[in-house]
Amino acid sequence: MSGFDDELARLRAVQQRLDEHAAAGPPPGLTEPDPGGTERWEAGQVWAHLAEFPAYWLGQIQHILERRAAGEPEPIPFGRTKTDPGRIAAIERDRHDDPAALLERVRGGVAAAVLQLGALPADAWGARGLHPTRGEMTPSEILNRFIVNHLEEHADQLDQLRGG
Repeated sequence: MSGFDDELARLRAVQQRLDEHAAAGPPPGLTEPDPGGTERWEAGQVWAHLAEFPAYWLGQIQHILERRAAGEPEPIPFGRTKTDPGRIAAIERDRHDDPAALLERVRGGVAAAVLQLGALPADAWGARGLHPTRGEMTPSEILNRFIVNHLEEHADQLDQLRGG
């Protein structure tokens, strides 16, 4: 895959940032809302979301590839939005867990993504999924937007909470 080395470097860098945040413990305060949004989170909610989404989005890439292999016409519907009940429930359920324990889940999700996506054949990267709000996306675009960029965005939130 073209650019996968760049994604790996970014994953390693954001993992280091998250390691440092977990070691420092949860900071006080609330995040700023996403552009155009109103939702503000405490650090525990950020960590709970970080722990659940890498594995979720890897599963969505796998879903697209499995459906494609089964002959389903592309683009193949995938994904969720911020209002997804499973997303909301996972954040609420895990928001009081120890950041170090949640970090281990982040590491596991990232490691699985690196291992499984690194083993994909070249033609798999051309698969097309259809996200409910973002439209058509390839596995590369899903990896970049929903795993790598999203990890970086939430590390930025933890930076902001810590005053950095």
